[in-house]
Amino acid sequence: MEGKKQVKNWQAAYLAGIIDGEGTITLTRMHQNEHRRPCITIASTDKELLLFIKSIVGGALSSKKNYNPEKHKDSYTLSIKSKSEVLYILEQIEPYLRVNQKRLRAKFILENYDSVTPRNGKYDSNQLRDKLLFEEKFFQIK
Repeated sequence: MEGKKQVKNWQAAYLAGIIDGEGTITLTRMHQNEHRRPCITIASTDKELLLFIKSIVGGALSSKKNYNPEKHKDSYTLSIKSKSEVLYILEQIEPYLRVNQKRLRAKFILENYDSVTPRNGKYDSNQLRDKLLFEEKFFQIK
């Protein structure tokens, strides 16, 4: 990945463990009228942990202010939505993922996403059918 640090094996394994426990591998829309794209999110009340992960793989950190501080801590979410970053991370962590759904989702994205996503974002009827079928099959992975 251009301009990105190489993820070491121990970092990939560590990140896979965090994603297995606190993360999500999904397809999301950035804008209402576009097709879904791969996304990795990790939610935690441990901001230091998320900042460490961000230093390794990038992404954007957002916070949610807690309205009942006597009972709950503030929470944070690290979101990785750049296609190149997500695909790179999934390549690195897929062998280490232990939660079956997350491993299968990572593998499905890696094996299929590029083939159903034209570089220019323009779909003919066959490409659109394939893209929607890809999304449907992805969300059937349990």
